[in-house]
Amino acid sequence: MAAYRLSLPYERPPLRRRASGLALAIAVNLLLFLIMLSLGVRLPTPKGGSAALVVNLLPQSDKAETEASKTEPLRPKAHRPIPKPPPIILPAKPTIRVEKPLPMIELSKEEYAATDVGALPKANAASSTAEDSKAIGRGPNGEVLYAAEWAREPTDQELAFYLPRDAPEGYGLIACKTYPQNRVDDCIALESHPANSHLARAVLNAAWQFKVRPPRRNGKPMIGEWVEIKIDYIGRSTD
Repeated sequence: MAAYRLSLPYERPPLRRRASGLALAIAVNLLLFLIMLSLGVRLPTPKGGSAALVVNLLPQSDKAETEASKTEPLRPKAHRPIPKPPPIILPAKPTIRVEKPLPMIELSKEEYAATDVGALPKANAASSTAEDSKAIGRGPNGEVLYAAEWAREPTDQELAFYLPRDAPEGYGLIACKTYPQNRVDDCIALESHPANSHLARAVLNAAWQFKVRPPRRNGKPMIGEWVEIKIDYIGRSTD
């Protein structure tokens, strides 16, 4: 078993030896500090900093604009023609016509009575009555028949086309209903002379070409009334 004991005063190191050891330790620490400085050891940057590149986009100053305009070459300005103002037209002075009053004519009572239009005879009514169509008979169904008045008489060529060969001389009689534009339609055969000559049938077939004025009453045409049409075949060629 090991035994411990206190060191004796003569066994302790002297004070000079302890001071030299302390100085040596301080010198070693300073040397290490200088070595660290020479190696460029940098302190850590604070955490709040940022390494992003910041570009400031500010508008160009007036001075810079003026300098840029000085460097640009001057361009000649295009001269635009100045439009001429329209001429001023003054309104012409209106001419005022002064109409002279018509001279007054004095009439006596007898002369004034002679100018009464109501007292004049109604010549228009008499003339219109004279122009009215007159009935000449009745049709097979009781229709009132008026004498036909041609607006245009048919030609020999229009009639001969429907005339049978070796037809004798005579006439054909038909009745037709009047239509607008002086046309006739719904015709019926009334009589052939001589009998069995079929001349009424020939007139009936050619009637679509006829132009007949409608009957009149009080001067007004009566479209839809019936007219009697008679065609005489005398000396007509059938070729």
